[in-house]
Amino acid sequence: MATESFELPFLAGLNPDGDPVFESLEVEMVEDTEDEVRLVRSPLLARNLAAGDKLKVVNPSSAEYELLRRSGNLSIRVFRVHQLDVLAENLTAKIEKLGGSLDKQTDRALVYSIHFSIGFQVIEELLGAVCKDYPDTVWYYGNVYDPEDGTTPLEWWLEFEDQE
Repeated sequence: MATESFELPFLAGLNPDGDPVFESLEVEMVEDTEDEVRLVRSPLLARNLAAGDKLKVVNPSSAEYELLRRSGNLSIRVFRVHQLDVLAENLTAKIEKLGGSLDKQTDRALVYSIHFSIGFQVIEELLGAVCKDYPDTVWYYGNVYDPEDGTTPLEWWLEFEDQE
């Protein structure tokens, strides 16, 4: 039996006035639980999450969740102002060959999920080569660095095998 998905709000950041901005993300209930959900796709704006991550719903009206278990997926965000479709066609095929997926596409952004076991070097070389071919393109990990400073590695992948 397939689990039905639904959307919940997640904190994406603050606007210039300091008010919270939310991103609506698709989740599905974890079987045999009342308050646990799994992210269906990696987010574009909400940080520190990726497709497949399991969360406890603390208070959905204030977008409070507790991360229970990581899926092992990396969230990769790619931004480009012009001709994103051309880039998407090229990059998506390469990401899919590595077992990843395109989770979201907007006018100026792509969001991919790919398992960390592929290797950071392989992923970064691929994205670096694509950015060289499309010079106005930038990319970021969505769940690798501490959301507070944006530079400190979270290093959850070092402990990932302990979660199994």
